[in-house]
Amino acid sequence: MQNNYFNIFYITRDGLREKIMVATKKDILSLLDFSREEITSVLESASDLKKNRLKSDPKAFKDRTGVMIFEKPSLRTRITFETAINELGGHPINLSGETIGMGKRESVEDVARNLERWVHLIIARTFSHRTVELLARSSRIPVINALTDKFHPCQALAFALTLYENIGESRNVKVVFVGDSNNVCNSIMGLCAKVGYDFTVVCPPSYAPKDDIMKPCLEAAAETGSRIVVTHDLLGAIKDATALYTDVWTSMGQEGETEKRKRDFTGYQLNEKVLSLAPSGVLVSHCLPAHRGEEITSEVLDSEHSIAFDEAENRLHVQKAIILHLFS
Repeated sequence: MQNNYFNIFYITRDGLREKIMVATKKDILSLLDFSREEITSVLESASDLKKNRLKSDPKAFKDRTGVMIFEKPSLRTRITFETAINELGGHPINLSGETIGMGKRESVEDVARNLERWVHLIIARTFSHRTVELLARSSRIPVINALTDKFHPCQALAFALTLYENIGESRNVKVVFVGDSNNVCNSIMGLCAKVGYDFTVVCPPSYAPKDDIMKPCLEAAAETGSRIVVTHDLLGAIKDATALYTDVWTSMGQEGETEKRKRDFTGYQLNEKVLSLAPSGVLVSHCLPAHRGEEITSEVLDSEHSIAFDEAENRLHVQKAIILHLFS
């Protein structure tokens, strides 16, 4: 299959200079791979797409096909990616993990080598981050990480767009993530480090971000002036927060730890008492689905402070912008 991205190199053979084109491509696996300028460009594009939806959508994916491989259940990710591909003129195909059995019925590498010959884009929602890395390494077409155990870049970008819609271009921003240092936490921390927002993780001691995530985030933060903090003091962390963020305490694949995690996260719930101790204009978000009454109460999730459902809407516009970034 012909690839859309080429680097041009010159080689010399028998004294003659010959031009060759070597196919390259872009992937979306982690925001840590992005520059601040690239993140800003995607967000600006998403904002424009949202304003002009269905009026002047660029058909950048016209006559192309995107395959979505989902090993995990999905509502927002599946619907927003299918809609995004359709509105950009393309055709989505959804494959469940059981359908192809990556790593069991057929190796991840072989799945990638087959798909690259038929379609133009792979969107993968997998248990292991290594799976999307193998897909990207083994295929000549772009791969988008639609969620792994390590990162959820599309969610972080949707949060960034929603935050911008509410606070504008202010750089004096502090995001406080309350809960397990999971894939969403990792991606929002990476986002904040890249764009220069302060970021605090509030969690029990054994649930802090892993070193392999913290190190690149701290390196990026040093360049942008972002301050990253890990603490167990919820009330101290929220007193000057711009936005509070939380997620389920037990992610998909961790169901056997549910009761232990409920005990460990006692005292880390976003509720009306916590909200009353935060700044009056604080924003609250959640990547959804929420376990109401556990990590967040309905009173907070449905309050005027909540931007969670606006963020869910913005998944569509951000993912359209990501596809444009890959195919323009």
